[in-house]
Amino acid sequence: MAPASARPARIVVLVSGSGTNLQALLDAIAADPDGFGARIVAVGADRTGIAGLERAERAGLPTFVCRVKDHPTREAWDRALAEATEAYEPDFVVSAGFMKIVGKEFLARFGGRCVNTHPALLPSFPGAHGVRDALAYGAKVTGCTVHFVDDGVDTGPVIAQGVVTVRDEDDEAALHERIKEIERALLVEVVGRLARDGYRIEGRKVVFP
Repeated sequence: MAPASARPARIVVLVSGSGTNLQALLDAIAADPDGFGARIVAVGADRTGIAGLERAERAGLPTFVCRVKDHPTREAWDRALAEATEAYEPDFVVSAGFMKIVGKEFLARFGGRCVNTHPALLPSFPGAHGVRDALAYGAKVTGCTVHFVDDGVDTGPVIAQGVVTVRDEDDEAALHERIKEIERALLVEVVGRLARDGYRIEGRKVVFP
């Protein structure tokens, strides 16, 4: 059980690209800093020169970069990422378009506290091409999932989902853009609720008070 806290929850956000989910969280917190229930304390990335880091710097947030190629093994990278993240003492880690799979060391420290988004209705269409796979399958509805990270690929307990209708004229880019709009709003809602209300994980179910 992760109880609600009297102080704002501390969040480290991990990004790999444009950082639009990060921006959605920044905007929501700025709009209601006392009521949202959380604050971002740092932003980490797996690469340099990305817009997500620029967004963090504009917001005055500390940043860190852990590149896989700077470490002798994937396990060493995972340990370094875990240590860099833990230095900011987060209550939650939000994987906001972070395109690396974390390992055992990271999950040992942040399991049950690391939130991810995926552009499909899990367990359907996991992996890196959820939007493309849903289109290719002929799905009539798809959407996005906010879930906790575990040691599988998009297999952790589902926290919330949003539905998007697939249109006949959709290509991958058009469908993905509509999914992203729902995804940003859902992530903001979920992170705020986890921070304000607390939760518990019972098997595969995430239960709010």
